[in-house]
Amino acid sequence: MSDRPLVARIIAWLRAGYPQGVPDHDYVPLLAILRRQLSEDEVEHVSGELINEAAPPPEPISKIDAGVKISAVTQELPHEADLARVQQYLEEHGFPFDDSPLNPPSPPPDGRGARSASDEPSPDGRGARSASDEPFPDGRGARSASDEPRDPPTPDEDQP
Repeated sequence: MSDRPLVARIIAWLRAGYPQGVPDHDYVPLLAILRRQLSEDEVEHVSGELINEAAPPPEPISKIDAGVKISAVTQELPHEADLARVQQYLEEHGFPFDDSPLNPPSPPPDGRGARSASDEPSPDGRGARSASDEPFPDGRGARSASDEPRDPPTPDEDQP
């Protein structure tokens, strides 16, 4: 499908609305109205690539993956309307779509989840805690592998 008829209609519309040409102060609003959107062929192309890359049985295709594919085609951030069109196409063809892949999992019904020390952030904010992040009993700071107790050196090791 070619976008030529669409382009011709846009040019005719601009000429009818601005017979003397577009004033400088109207360019930005016009560009906002005429933003790039996916053609029907592009929706099918993006959806086809997402389907081909989907993990079996099929796994849900994420909104993030769809947005990345759309950006590759349009060379700009995806618009919600284009994401919705890709989502509709995928769902019509039997592929599940994960519309909110960044939402955290729901807590169990009792409101308590299993937690461990590794779920807690490390004291320095670098990520999950580990056993080496635990302070020494005397409060000197975090341990490391080199802080582990060692056997005293043998007489041979004492010599330089």
